[in-house]
Amino acid sequence: MTATMSGAVAGAAQAFLGLASGLAVGSGLVAFLVVLDVIPRLAQITGTTSRGADLELAVVFGAVFWTCADFFGWSLSCPEAVLIGVGLLTGGFVGTVAAALTEVLNVFPILARRLRLESHLRWLLAAMVLGKVLGSLFEWLAFRVQ
Repeated sequence: MTATMSGAVAGAAQAFLGLASGLAVGSGLVAFLVVLDVIPRLAQITGTTSRGADLELAVVFGAVFWTCADFFGWSLSCPEAVLIGVGLLTGGFVGTVAAALTEVLNVFPILARRLRLESHLRWLLAAMVLGKVLGSLFEWLAFRVQ
């Protein structure tokens, strides 16, 4: 009975951590899209302002699709050259997003102001960094390929 209870507690803890992590990442994505006006800016640059709702739906459906693909372990066999191309494009996208974030570092003061934590901005940044480090270490150590 004790082994079953500890298994249930471990399962509940994993479910809680998974839900909390998903909410944190999802909230960060939404904050990024809303604060920086990414989708309206994309529509303006591409000249498709009349299709702004379609762009928003594409982002939502893309997030849901890739979440399901990750969660259910969907896979697709591709030639190595295709994977290299996709990897380069993905790396370029992540790099441009990172560059955009470095230019728009006022996201953190805005977040602190909205959460009424202006006087604790250093602690807010430290908590974000510590959370990222601990989350990465947990993933690397708990889910490493053996």
